[in-house]
Amino acid sequence: MSFSDPLGDMLTRIRNSLMRGKSKCNTPASNLRGRVLDVLVDEGYLRGYATVEKDGFKEFEIELKYFEGAPVIQEIARVSKPGRRVYSSVKSLPQIRNGLGIAILSTPKGVMSDDVARK
Repeated sequence: MSFSDPLGDMLTRIRNSLMRGKSKCNTPASNLRGRVLDVLVDEGYLRGYATVEKDGFKEFEIELKYFEGAPVIQEIARVSKPGRRVYSSVKSLPQIRNGLGIAILSTPKGVMSDDVARK
């Protein structure tokens, strides 16, 4: 378990579960992880998630989404890491897969997708 990068740990758990064809994966619960999962659910990349309690600790049980046997999430990566923070203005946000993908941003107004941040 990664204590220095909990968000990267969650993304790795999702990536590994998708590669194995799992329908669900679990990750420890936190506010930031919940907000990122909300964006992924709103954008249609995950079926949903629920908070469950296991051994006295809260966890998110994430339901992964597939389309015709292939995972909906083709690529998931962390850009801004604890050792190298990446800051960007709205005007310089990159287009992910020519507008078909999303970038999830942490802003002073909360966690949101790049499309919502541009608006």
